[in-house]
Amino acid sequence: MGLVLGWSLALAALEFDAQTVQALIEAVEAAFEFDAHNSRCRGDQSGRNTENLNKELVNRYRITVLGVQDDWFPERNYRAAQARLERDFAERLRALGGCAGAKAQGLNTQLRQRYEQALARLAARR
Repeated sequence: MGLVLGWSLALAALEFDAQTVQALIEAVEAAFEFDAHNSRCRGDQSGRNTENLNKELVNRYRITVLGVQDDWFPERNYRAAQARLERDFAERLRALGGCAGAKAQGLNTQLRQRYEQALARLAARR
């Protein structure tokens, strides 16, 4: 049964055009960054944005966040993709002067807006 589900998800992934794939990638990146910020700077370990995105992807596209990372991120491996995203975010945070600098520059608001815009682009795709 799991093999059949995995196969059907893989087949569903083949149906996406380039713009939808790009929108999926951007949404996953936006959710990851928003959650990384909330985790590091706000003590919120829930990962709720990625969870909410995952629910939306499963319901709308029949693919998961991990599937997007495995299928369309350059690493072709969700663990490697997540490690890169974490490193990139840590670098960005360091460049801003840590959490205090990020707060002063309104990073939380920027990340929320990016996430919400990414979800809106996905909703408009299909």
